[in-house]
Amino acid sequence: MLGIWALIAYIAVIIVWNGVFKRNIGEAMVIGFVAVALFGGGSFLDVAWTGIVGAATEEIVFAALTFVFMGFVLSRTGVVDQLIAMLNSLLGKRRGGAGYVATIASALFGAVSGSGSGNAAAVGSVTIPWMTKSNFSPKLSATVVAGNAGLGIAIPPSSSLFILTGSAAVGSFVTADELFVALFAGGAWTLVYRLVLMFYFVRRDGIGAMDAAHVDPFRRTFAAGWSSLLVFVGIAVPVLLTSGATGDAVVSWIGEDPADEISLITWIPVLVTAIGLVLGRKALPRSGAGWWRLLGEVGPRYAVIGATLFFAFAAAESLTELGLADQLAALLADLEAPPFLVALLVGLLVVGVAAPLTATATVAAIGPVAFTTLMSAGVSPIPAAVAILIFASTEGASPPGAAPIYIASGIADVNPARTFVPLVVWYVVPILLVGSLVAAGLLPV
Repeated sequence: MLGIWALIAYIAVIIVWNGVFKRNIGEAMVIGFVAVALFGGGSFLDVAWTGIVGAATEEIVFAALTFVFMGFVLSRTGVVDQLIAMLNSLLGKRRGGAGYVATIASALFGAVSGSGSGNAAAVGSVTIPWMTKSNFSPKLSATVVAGNAGLGIAIPPSSSLFILTGSAAVGSFVTADELFVALFAGGAWTLVYRLVLMFYFVRRDGIGAMDAAHVDPFRRTFAAGWSSLLVFVGIAVPVLLTSGATGDAVVSWIGEDPADEISLITWIPVLVTAIGLVLGRKALPRSGAGWWRLLGEVGPRYAVIGATLFFAFAAAESLTELGLADQLAALLADLEAPPFLVALLVGLLVVGVAAPLTATATVAAIGPVAFTTLMSAGVSPIPAAVAILIFASTEGASPPGAAPIYIASGIADVNPARTFVPLVVWYVVPILLVGSLVAAGLLPV
C-alpha cells in the first residue's frame, strides 16, 4: 500500500503548502513530488529520476502550455468580448439573460482555452458586471462564474483530454480521436445541467430581463464581431484532418505515417492563436517595448503553470513506480460494488484531488489510476474516460483551493468563503453525480 500512502501524503502536502501556508501551487507541486519520491526510501533517487525523465520526455507537458498562451491571446485581443457581445444580443432581453450568457460563454471559451482560471477571468470580467446590473447578487454572480469555470475540461478540445489519452494505461484502450465526440456528449450533459440550474436561480431570485440599454441589436454585434467566430476554424480543421471520413481521406492522400504527424494538441492552439492574433491585430503593441510588456504579462503564468504541469507528471510517474495503480485498483476492486458506486467513489477521489490542483494536474496525477479502476469495475473504456474528465471539471468549483473561486469573487467584490457552500451544493455534487451516471451507462455518450 506504499503507493496509496504516497498519494495521501502528496495531496496533504499540496493542501498544506498551498492552502495553509498560502504559497503558490507551483511550489506545492515541487514539494509534493519530493514527498512522493521519499516513499521510495533507499530508492529515492531512482523514483525521483523516473518521475523527472517521464515528465521531461512527455510531449503533452509542453503542448499543454500553448493552451495557456492561446487563452491569453483571445482575451487580450478582445475576441472573447466579441463572442460574448453576440450572445448577449441573442439572450440579454430574456429573464436572467446575463446568467445564460455567462454559462454559454464559459462553455465556448472553455472549449478554446481549457483553462479554468482563464475562463473565470476572461468571461467573468465581462459577465459578472452584466449580471450584477441584471439583479444577480454579487455572491450568485461569483458562484455562477466559478461553477462554470471547469466547463472547458469536459468540452473538447481540452488539454486534459490529451493528457489522459496520452498515458499508456488509457491510450491503449481509447485514443484522443475516439474520445472527442463522446466528450462532446459528456460535456453537453454538464452544460444542460448548468442551464437548468440557471433557470432555477432566475426563478428563485425573481431576476428579470437585462436593461434594454445594455443590449445591442444582434445585427450590430454580429457586424462588429462575426470574424471572432473564425477561431472555431482553428479547432475544426485539425479535427477534420484527423478523424472521421475526412481523416480517412487525408490518410489515403498523404499516407498513414505523415497523417500521424498531424497532432491535435499542437495544431489546435497554434491555429487558434494565429487566428486570434490576426483578428485582434489592432489591439496588439506596435513597438518592441510594447511586445516586451505584453509578454511580461503572460510570463508569470508560465512560471507557475509550467512547474505545476511538469511536477504533476513527474509525481504521477513516481506514483506509478511505487505501484499506486495496482494498489488502488486492488483496493477498490475488493469492494465488489456496482459500476455506479465504484464510479461515485472514484469521482470523490478525483474531486478531492482536483480541489487543490488544476484539472490538468489532477488528470495527470491520478487519471490513469481512475481509468484502470473503472475498467476493473466493468465500465467501458470511453464512458470511463469521459466520466474522469467530467469529475475533473469540478476544478473551478472545488473549495478552498480552486483559483477560479478567488478570481470570480475578486471581480464581484465578494468574500470568497461565501461561495464555498453554494459551489459544493449546486456544482460539485451534481457534476459528480452526472459523471457517475455517464460511467454507469445511464447517461449516453
